[in-house]
Amino acid sequence: MTEFCDDNSYSYFVVKKIYHLSTCNTCQRIIQEINTSNDVELQDIKTVAITKEQLEAMHAFTGSYEALFSKRAQLYRQRNLNEQTLSEEDYKNLILEHYTFLKRPVMIVNDAIFVGNSKKVVAQAIEAFK
Repeated sequence: MTEFCDDNSYSYFVVKKIYHLSTCNTCQRIIQEINTSNDVELQDIKTVAITKEQLEAMHAFTGSYEALFSKRAQLYRQRNLNEQTLSEEDYKNLILEHYTFLKRPVMIVNDAIFVGNSKKVVAQAIEAFK
């Protein structure tokens, strides 16, 4: 959800969004730790696929599709992708093809992005969502 703010010197939009998988216990734990409120938009990427535009916006933050790609996905090994040299375009297309290739969760707060579930990333995201 986007909320309009005005502090008398300038106006801006506050964006708080989490791309997650509702069946992932780790994602659900992180969402609870962040203590999301009504101003946070949650998108379950299994039921509402990420769009090309959303992925490109994430890429604008990270500068890399590989940074958004989950090499832990079962399909990664099943397709022997771990034995191939993938390009940025390959990473982009794979993420768009199947939700499992997006590293989760992806948390966006204004102009900051937090990708994955490492303790450091989650701690930074919790602070940003306050």
